[in-house]
Amino acid sequence: LTFPLLSVTLLVSFGSSMLYGYNLAVVNSPAEHIKAFYNSTWSQRFGHGLGPGPLTLLYALTVSIFALGGLLGSLLVGLLVEHYGRKGALSRSALLVLLAGGFMGFSRELGSPEMVIIGRSITGLHSGACFLGCAQPLPHGSGDGEGFVFPTGSVEGIFICLGVFTAQVLGLPELLGKDRFWPLFLSVVVVPASLQLLLLHCFPESPRYLLIERNDVCGATKALHRFLGTPDVQDVIQEMKEEQRSLSSMEMVSVWQLLRDRSVRWQTLSVVVVNAGMQLSGIDAIWFYTNTIFENAGIPVSQIPYTTMGTGAIEVVAGLVGCFTIERVGRRPLIITGFCAMGVCSAGITISLLLQAALPWMRYVSVACVVGIIAGFCMGPAGVPFLMTAELFMQSHRPAAYIVGGSLNWLCNFTIGFIFPFLQMSAGAFCYLVFCGVCLLVALYVYLVIPETKNKTFMEISHIFA
Repeated sequence: LTFPLLSVTLLVSFGSSMLYGYNLAVVNSPAEHIKAFYNSTWSQRFGHGLGPGPLTLLYALTVSIFALGGLLGSLLVGLLVEHYGRKGALSRSALLVLLAGGFMGFSRELGSPEMVIIGRSITGLHSGACFLGCAQPLPHGSGDGEGFVFPTGSVEGIFICLGVFTAQVLGLPELLGKDRFWPLFLSVVVVPASLQLLLLHCFPESPRYLLIERNDVCGATKALHRFLGTPDVQDVIQEMKEEQRSLSSMEMVSVWQLLRDRSVRWQTLSVVVVNAGMQLSGIDAIWFYTNTIFENAGIPVSQIPYTTMGTGAIEVVAGLVGCFTIERVGRRPLIITGFCAMGVCSAGITISLLLQAALPWMRYVSVACVVGIIAGFCMGPAGVPFLMTAELFMQSHRPAAYIVGGSLNWLCNFTIGFIFPFLQMSAGAFCYLVFCGVCLLVALYVYLVIPETKNKTFMEISHIFA
């Protein structure tokens, strides 16, 4: 990678994947402060506070509304790119984050819980457009047929882990973890968005987008000169022209056509299982409600922020391990091992919670199991499903497959974020057995159905499925 190419890759990941990770974890630390604000505001408006049930419902909506915004953003990204281009879509998405930061930052001053919820939904809209919506303008490489090009899934996974870790560090009591700072804590998202907005102007538009979708050969050539740092780019231009001719003669499959196409039904089912399983594995519950989980496990309240930060550091290390081993080990072993580890650790949390009254040291087993879930997720399920989706389908089917996988990701993310507090209240320690079952079933499905996709063509993979 040349320096300009590496720079724009990191800039895009910093403003998309890292922000996505930050928004997953940012509501964990200030949960009690936000609930207290909701309760006091409700009391001022109506003369009485909120009961435990309605308060939990309102907070669960605040947590999970991020995913509904993400779903909408991932569905609208095509229109954004069509009207504004890759770089323009990212810039306008960054402006949304500035708006969201304003809503959340001034919510307490204006006594408006609604502003927190609206701000969370707008940050989700940005993440849907920039991360799982795939508006990532890398100059050239393997794309999805619409000109959207992905950094490797492992790189995305690392930046998600860094975003989560950043939220955990800033949530310490010595930093922004105090009651008076929670609106500022939520609105920190404007910092990476502002940097992305400013620095994107230093880079040209995606050459692939300029040539394939705008037919601007001159603009694409100039952009390639800048990104690749060489005057000889004719070979790359020729490759993109051939791809342009190939795409112009290729009919893109709609989502409905994909779901009805019997020739790829196992590939489609595999995308559904792996993407839904990734979110239903319980990882979102861990990220959204880490402090609550540790509190229920008996960890002293004063130690919880530092324990949470420790899990985040291990998470980053696990993401790096996954990044550097995926091409050596392959996709299939990583995702099977990751889901199995998560399933075993979910069962371990249940056992430790049931025994902690008799054996106080079991609280540390709970912490170890949470670390195991996070590490298992970051080494495999965090990035492999996105990479695997690209490898299971030919160009004509790939955009529809990403829509199916991305939509399921956001819907399942919303489901877990919204129902987990109520699941925990009703099932207690046994709620983690639900996640255990999901993880082990997904691992079994991958073992029985999905082949290794590393270094295989679409035709080879299709033949194995057949």
